[in-house]
Formats: sequence, structure tokens, C-alpha cells
Amino acid sequence: SRQFQIEKLIIRNGFEGGHNMSENPNNVTAPVNNTAPVSQLRTNRGLAKFIILSILTLGIYSLVVFAHISEETNVVCSRYDGQKTMNYWLLVFIVGPLTLSIAFLVWHHKLCTRIGNELKRRGLDCKFGAGDFWGWGILGSLIVVGPLVFTYKLFKAMNTLNADFNEKG
Repeated sequence: SRQFQIEKLIIRNGFEGGHNMSENPNNVTAPVNNTAPVSQLRTNRGLAKFIILSILTLGIYSLVVFAHISEETNVVCSRYDGQKTMNYWLLVFIVGPLTLSIAFLVWHHKLCTRIGNELKRRGLDCKFGAGDFWGWGILGSLIVVGPLVFTYKLFKAMNTLNADFNEKG
């Protein structure tokens, strides 16, 4: 059975209870803390790629990227802040249209706040928060390039946060 195969693999590789069991010279096993995540989160988001692929796919790529960002934010932050960011697809297809797009503003505000708080909690040198969304994303649209600056800062913050999560868990 599949459960038996998994147990056999765990025993053969010396893993037990989330810790790696290693032997010391006295032949006594001791747990080694292994806090790195099982799968790696994306750390290579770039603005140029985002713009080009969003244009080529008529905006579908941007929806996929923001869906991934919301999922990754939940993976990285939920363990510490106990919150969960709304699924982006639910926002795009149901909640956003029902609220005449006001939900998009609230969603972005909360997302940026969570990312900023997690960056501070981890002590990472990357300044980001809801002020970036309102300043660059909303007011910056008056100078046309503002939303691009916001997107760049969001990608930089997520790349930094994901790289730290990939290393430390």
C-alpha cells in the first residue's frame, strides 16, 4: 500500500517526525532540525517579464501572477499572523464584480500590509506596505508609471520574502 511505501521510505532515509535522524560517533541517533520548506517558492519575478507576458496574454498572465502571490503570502505568513488572504480567483470573478471593484482596493491593502508585516517580523531589509499600494498603485496612476513602480516593489518584496522562506522556513 502507499502508506507502507511512505513509512518504508521514511525509515530508509532516516527521517522521523519532521527531523532528520543522524548518527553520532557513539552510535546514538539525535534529531537534526530541518526547517527548510519541502518545495521552493518563486524568487525570480521581474517587471519586464510581467509586462511583456501580460500584454501577450491579454492580461491573463497578470491574473495568474497575483493568484500565485496570494497563495505564497498565505504559505509564508499564515503560520505567524493567523490570517488568510482571499483567493484571487474568487476576488476576480465573484467578490470584485459584486462590490463594484471596491474589494480589489481592500484586498491589495490587506495583502501589502501582511507582506510588510512579515518582512519586518523576519528582519529583512526591504521596505514595503499598504502605503506603497495607495501611494504608487493608486495616486501614482496620475503620473502613469506609478502602478509599475508599485508592481516592481511588490515583486521585490515577494522575492525577498520567498527567498528567506526558502532558506529558513
